[in-house]
Amino acid sequence: MDWAAQNAGQLLKYYRENHLPVFHIQHVTKGEPNAAPFVEGTPGAEIDDSVKPLEGESIISKYYPNSFRETNLLHELKKIEVGELVICGAMTHMCVDSTTRAAADLGFQCVVIHDACATKDLVFRNHLIPAREVHCTILSALEVAYAQVLSLQEFLAQKTIPSG
Repeated sequence: MDWAAQNAGQLLKYYRENHLPVFHIQHVTKGEPNAAPFVEGTPGAEIDDSVKPLEGESIISKYYPNSFRETNLLHELKKIEVGELVICGAMTHMCVDSTTRAAADLGFQCVVIHDACATKDLVFRNHLIPAREVHCTILSALEVAYAQVLSLQEFLAQKTIPSG
């Protein structure tokens, strides 16, 4: 998770330096003490220091993996006429996946920064699936029909205009 958070921080730095809109999505749970680590107001629900919002940056709280479900995210994006979303975060197999699919279905062009996302090992019926395999499987599926999947360096290289 640390390497993904550092890359997400670099992506955030690029957006801030270029005065591009930034939306922080924070997954929280209210009134469900067994829903760690997302219980609102606890350290596990806090936004990582590497991507801490600055004053004036939008923070949208969500209660489901899909960042559009029961939030004002779509309204806020339409208000400033955003057409492309660059998505990163955790976890690849839940929030990144469901949000990317929903965004594409809503008509957004999506880019997922694969090395600014992370996930964890999963178990399916006593079968351990290593985090790296989960990550690659989800991203390969997204890349087929929902998003352009790039590394941070690939994304930044596309945004850099060669001089001369």
